[in-house]
Amino acid sequence: MSDELLPPSIETAELTWQDGVPESSRFGDVYFNREDGLAESRHVFLRPNRLSERFESVPARGSFVVAESGFGTGLNFLATWQAWRERATNPTAILHFVSVERFPLQREDLVRALALWPELTPLAAELADKYPPLTRGAHRILLDGGRVRLTLYLGDIQEAWQALQFKADAWFLDGFSPARNPEMWLDQALAMIRAHSKPGATLATFTSVSRVRRTLESAGFTMQVIPGFGRKRDMLAGTLPVEVELNQDQAPPSVAIIGAGIAGCLLARNLAERGIPVTLIDSATGPGAGASGNRQGATYVKLGVEFNDQTELALTALCFSQRFYARFRDQYWHPTGLLQLAWSEQEQDRQRRFLNRNAYPAEVFYPVDQHQAGQLAGVPTQTGGLWFPGSGWLEPAKLCTELAAHPLIRQHFQTDVRQLQRLNSTWAIKPATGPDIITDRVVICAGHLTPALLPVSGRFRLKKIRGQVTHLESQTLTSPRSVICGPRYLNPVQDGVAVVGATFDLRDDNPDPTVVSHEQNLKELTDLLPGILRDAEGLGESVEGRVSFRCATHDYQPVADELCDSRGQVSQNLFMFTGLGSKGLTYAPLLAEYLADRLSGQPQCLPARLMRRLASQRLHQAEKSETNSG
Repeated sequence: MSDELLPPSIETAELTWQDGVPESSRFGDVYFNREDGLAESRHVFLRPNRLSERFESVPARGSFVVAESGFGTGLNFLATWQAWRERATNPTAILHFVSVERFPLQREDLVRALALWPELTPLAAELADKYPPLTRGAHRILLDGGRVRLTLYLGDIQEAWQALQFKADAWFLDGFSPARNPEMWLDQALAMIRAHSKPGATLATFTSVSRVRRTLESAGFTMQVIPGFGRKRDMLAGTLPVEVELNQDQAPPSVAIIGAGIAGCLLARNLAERGIPVTLIDSATGPGAGASGNRQGATYVKLGVEFNDQTELALTALCFSQRFYARFRDQYWHPTGLLQLAWSEQEQDRQRRFLNRNAYPAEVFYPVDQHQAGQLAGVPTQTGGLWFPGSGWLEPAKLCTELAAHPLIRQHFQTDVRQLQRLNSTWAIKPATGPDIITDRVVICAGHLTPALLPVSGRFRLKKIRGQVTHLESQTLTSPRSVICGPRYLNPVQDGVAVVGATFDLRDDNPDPTVVSHEQNLKELTDLLPGILRDAEGLGESVEGRVSFRCATHDYQPVADELCDSRGQVSQNLFMFTGLGSKGLTYAPLLAEYLADRLSGQPQCLPARLMRRLASQRLHQAEKSETNSG
């Protein structure tokens, strides 16, 4: 049946309910003990892994990683989260929970199952609120103010263990019995547990099958049979011997971020909330002064007709950004919905092919006809399109200021960086005036100014693109209720002004707004939405606006990686975070999370195939091929 599904959808769990307890119709097995599933989770998984006592010893800025082979209803996760809340004492310590589920539950089934335990209600409600759209791949979910990070991989277990980068402190080997679900217990899958385990890692499983025990012993675990739960007589627990004692309580390497736009501010705040001090450097007088300085910006992606890695990255970024920005709702984040119009014959054909080849959950988007589009957007449209109910628009400059205001973020504004110099084990950031800034690690988030700061030879395929937006006062137009996208975007009126834009000028370095660019924006807007302006004649000469310069790569995919030169040599502890183009507000939260994972040595939120889309080495490919062709 799975090969009949269109991407990126995934088969969901088929349930029957007996006395309020869910049972898998596919595997003929219950998700948890009928008498007391929460007590079972604690007995089978938490106690043999000694989680309560181990949580107490996690140091500041440290993390503890639990990996699980079957997410199911999320009951084991909630029991672990509850124990973390009770026992983990350091506010900057993070619980990472990495889990795989081949047949995920629908949100309503998850809520129904977890309602059996009133003591878990607050945690279950937050999980349900942030439960991701059911699409294949990795979903990073931030819970409890970021103190808990759930990486939920929807798909095959072997695919998940091959794709994800993490090392576990403890394992929950769950997911129905080996006899009923043999694929989960394949020797290859069990052997991969060793590769994802830290020294001293523990594991527990409800099964006592001898083949499972022997496979884990052959992978290096010391196994023992211990009493099971309820009517189950025996179960297994194990430990991976510690060869070298690791000291996790060490001062974190210092991090300096050059560039205080949305990317730099998101990364700085992410690291600071993990307890890592950051120096944030920018030549402007404050955060969000460059391309992130516009009054309004839409969270927008254009999903590809083919569901490939590029499309998956865009989808993952879109969904993560919606969950992330929710904490700023009604401050700087306005989830009004977003309408992507089928505004031309070419776009109508593209959307038609897109819908025929893909199946997305309606919470990501759904198609609407012309009448529905107008009803949702609040203004008449000429066509239908795609409605993204969770999208909307941001006030990025204000958000940047909020993000940068953290005790662990030291701000260096009006600091014009001229050079980076590698010292023995650190980097020296050399400003035009004042002393050098010495740091262990550097992340360059300087947009189109990035190439001038890279201390390696070679030509990087990064381009500077001028974008001018036009500010329309409320009396000049009929304001939509949502963001509307076509050849231009239009945002709803806020504080008496709506923003329309933006131009895409590859060969124009003019930093000042021009009448010509305003007129281009207004023409494209009136072609898209005839009648939206009350009087368009001569408006281009009287409106105001703003110019900023985007940075894009040759393939219009972002860069979030350690810097590689043209020969593939890595500049240790020097990272690039740029090339976000016109989709920066959507991509930046996910990529900041990914880079913070890497910089902190914690489990990474992206699978390997999506990491490759972000690699810095690809920026040299054209130059290398030109050299080879000579």
